[in-house]
Amino acid sequence: MTKPSLPDLLHAAVSAVGGTERPGQVAMAEAVAEAIDDNSHRLIQAGTGTGKSLGYLVPALAHGERVVVATATLALQRQLVERDLPRTVEALHPQLRRRPQFAMLKGRSNYLCLHRLHEGAPQDEEDGLFDQFEAAAPTSKLGQDLLRMRDWADETETGDRDDLTPGVSDKAWSQISVSSRECLGATKCAYGAECFAEAARERAKLADVVVTNHALLAIDAIEGAPVLPQHEVLIVDEAHELVSRVTGVATGELTPGQVNRAVKRASKLVDEKTADSLQTASETFERVMELALPGRLEQIPEDLGYALMSLRDASRNVISAIGATRDKSVQDEDAVRKQALAAVESIHGVAERITNGSEYDVVWYERHDRFGATLRVAPLSVSGLLREKLFEDRSVVLTSATLKLGGDFNGVAASLGLSPEGVEGDDVPVWRGLDVGSPFDYPKQGILYVAKHLATPGREGTRGDMMDELAELIEAAGGRTLGLFSSMRGAKAAAEELRGRLDNPILLQGEETLGELIKSFAADPKTCLFGTLSLWQGVDVPGPSCQLVIMDRIPFPRPDDPLMSARQKSVEEHGGNGFMAVAATHAALLMAQGAGRLVRASGDRGVVAVLDPRLATARYGSFLRATLPDFWYTTDRNQVRRSLAAIDAAAHADGK
Repeated sequence: MTKPSLPDLLHAAVSAVGGTERPGQVAMAEAVAEAIDDNSHRLIQAGTGTGKSLGYLVPALAHGERVVVATATLALQRQLVERDLPRTVEALHPQLRRRPQFAMLKGRSNYLCLHRLHEGAPQDEEDGLFDQFEAAAPTSKLGQDLLRMRDWADETETGDRDDLTPGVSDKAWSQISVSSRECLGATKCAYGAECFAEAARERAKLADVVVTNHALLAIDAIEGAPVLPQHEVLIVDEAHELVSRVTGVATGELTPGQVNRAVKRASKLVDEKTADSLQTASETFERVMELALPGRLEQIPEDLGYALMSLRDASRNVISAIGATRDKSVQDEDAVRKQALAAVESIHGVAERITNGSEYDVVWYERHDRFGATLRVAPLSVSGLLREKLFEDRSVVLTSATLKLGGDFNGVAASLGLSPEGVEGDDVPVWRGLDVGSPFDYPKQGILYVAKHLATPGREGTRGDMMDELAELIEAAGGRTLGLFSSMRGAKAAAEELRGRLDNPILLQGEETLGELIKSFAADPKTCLFGTLSLWQGVDVPGPSCQLVIMDRIPFPRPDDPLMSARQKSVEEHGGNGFMAVAATHAALLMAQGAGRLVRASGDRGVVAVLDPRLATARYGSFLRATLPDFWYTTDRNQVRRSLAAIDAAAHADGK
C-alpha cells in the first residue's frame, strides 16, 4: 500500500474542520515532517490565521510514533482535544487506515482526589480532623462550592478541574485535590482503582497524541521521575511562554505561614524533641521574615542563613522520624503522614537549596500587604536545563506566532539553550528556523501609530498628555478599544479618568471574570476593555469590536524585578548587552503578542497605538518594531484620527 502524501492528508484535515488551506500551513507541515524524519529540531513562527495546529498535527499523526503536544493555555488544550484532534483523526482515518488515539494529561493536583473527597482533608491540629463538607457553612461561598463539587464528583468522567463549570476558588479546590507528593499511590489508596489522575495517566500511555501543558513538561524535565509517557516527538505550541513556565516550576518559596502549617502537621507524628526543634526553627525564621525588605539578596544575611540552616536540619530530622514511626491512634494515618511529609520535604528542599548557595540561583524577598514576606529562589537561567533535558532523544518542534525577535530566531533560541542557527558541533542540538508568514495583509489591514509627541513615561505619576491622547483616539474609533497597560495601577487610573470623560462603557480587568469581560467587549462595539498582562495574550475578538489596540508604554520589566535584573547583570558580566538580551527581549515578546490582538481575521482593520515615544526615538525602537507585525507605520496623529474615524464609519455602514 502506498503511503498517503502529506498534501493529501493536510487537504482532508483542513476540509474536515471547515478551514482554508494556506501556503504557510503547507510549508509548516512539510518542515514538521522533515524534522520528525531526520530527528532534528525546528523553531517555526506561524502568524495568526495560519492554522498552525493542523500544520503540526497532520504530519505528527501521519508519522505514527507517539507525540506529546505541550501548550501554555487551557484554551488551546481544549481546542486541540475537543475540536482539532477528533475532526483530524476522522478525516485522516480513510487514508491512514488507522484511527490514532489522543488524550489530555495534567499534573495530579488538577484532578479530583476521591480519597480526600470521601475521607476529608487532614487539617491542622487545632481544627482536629473533620469532614470539610460539614465544617464549611452551607450558606458560605466555600460551603456551597464544596457541596457542588461533591455532586459533580458523581457525574464527572474525568475529575478534571477545568471541566467543572462554573469554576471554584483555589481554596475550595484544595479541599478535594492532592499534589503528587501528598498522594498515597494507587496501590495503597482505597480509591486507587477509581482514581481520576491514574485513569488519565493510563489513557496517556495508550494514546498516540498526548496533549499536556508547559508546567507538566517542565516537571517531567526537572524532577527526573517521568510523568509523561515515552515519546519520539515533542511539539511545543505557544513556545514564547515556555521559558517563563519552566522558570515558574523551578522556583522555590518559603513563608512563615507555610512553615507553621508544616510544623502542625508533623508534630503529631514525631516525638516531642524532634517536633520542638522544628517549632524553634520556625519561630526563628518568622522573626527574620518580619524584618524582611523587598529585593534581591546577593549575599545571604547571617540571621537568615542561621534560620535556614536550622530549618534544614530540623526538617531533615522530622522527615527521618516520620518515616520510622507508626501511630494507629491517628485517624487515616497514611494520608496524614503523606501530607505532613510533603509539607516538610518542601521546606527542607528550599532551605537546603538556598543554604547551598548556587551561583546559578537568584534569591530575593517579596512583601505582600496581605500575606507578609516571602523568600524566593529561582534559577538565573533555564537555558542549560532546557538544552540538556528538552532536545535529547527526540525531535522537538517549537512554534508560536512570536518567535522572531528583532528579525531573527537567535534571541529565543538562546533562551532555550540553543546555539545560533547554523552552528554545528558535538553536543550542539541542530535546529533550523522557519517563518511561514501570515495569511493577513498587515500593511493594508493595520496601522502602527507611535505617539511621538508625548512626554517619555516616567516611573511614577499620572500622564495627563497620555490621558488626553487616549480619550481622543477612543472617540475617533467610536469605542472598539482594547487597552493594554503595563501595570494594573495604570489600567485602573485610565479607566477611572475616562469613565468620567467619555460616554463609552469601559470594562476593567478584575471587575468580572476574564471570560465574561471578553464576552461583553465582543458583544458591544462601543465598549472598551482595559487590563494588564493576561489581556496582552488572551484576547481573541475578530471583527469590528476590536479596531484599536492601545499600549500605554513599552512593557519593560520593572528595574527592581530581582530575577530580571540579575539575568541582565549576568549577561553584562559575560560581555553581552544585558538590556537588549533581557529587558528588550521581554518587551518585544509582549508587544508582539499585544499587537497580535488587532488582526484576527482577513476582514479585520484597525490601529495599534503605542503611547510611548521611545518606540520611535530610542535606539532599541527599531528592534522592537521589527518584532511587530508589518503594519503601515506612522507618527502622524491627525492621519491616525482620520483613519480610525473612517474605519468606524465603515463598520457603521455594515451595521456593526
